[in-house]
Amino acid sequence: MTSDTDFRQQFLNFALSCEALRFGEFKTKSGRLSPYFFNSGQFNTGEALGALGGYFAQALLAAKVPFDMVFGPAYKGITLVSALAIALAEKGHNTPFSHDRKEAKDHGEGGLIVGAPLKGRVVIVDDVITDGAAKRASIELIRSHGATPAAVLIMVDRMERGTGSKSAVQELEADYGIPVIAIATLNDVMKLVADNAALSQYQSKIDAYRGQYGVQ
Repeated sequence: MTSDTDFRQQFLNFALSCEALRFGEFKTKSGRLSPYFFNSGQFNTGEALGALGGYFAQALLAAKVPFDMVFGPAYKGITLVSALAIALAEKGHNTPFSHDRKEAKDHGEGGLIVGAPLKGRVVIVDDVITDGAAKRASIELIRSHGATPAAVLIMVDRMERGTGSKSAVQELEADYGIPVIAIATLNDVMKLVADNAALSQYQSKIDAYRGQYGVQ
């Protein structure tokens, strides 16, 4: 039987094998020099995408958040929500899904939403939360259709501060009162490094980075 911790470590090892998770020195969007970097664009084969959808489904079901459908914001979220919906169906949860367009379509079926109509309790799925702007826009879009945002589902929570004392994840949770669910967090990354002799050289660097930029 796979425990909650097991699938998170399995996901990180899978990310390592795809080179989606890398260790070294990387300049982040905020200008910080991070000892690790996560690039979701490396999940770029059918096999990798299928596995990723499975990990998303495990994380969502483990969180025990009631939901009626899943939604992916364009563009990255389109692929992710499709993979998640397939994985959920394979686990016995045949869940409606949809995504938005960057620009409204004025012919054919028209509108901003592609797929199932937004209704009930909706989980938003995307790769990461950087400043939270895209997720806030999705929350407002869902509400404008009379549906209820139930949670935000992401791959990795870096657990680091933005411009204030809170992380973008914590700010989003506080502002909207909905949970952010991550397949893995910085805590899980630190466990991976601690348990893997080949990665042990990065442990002190990650500890120092967390000490400088981390949140509880």
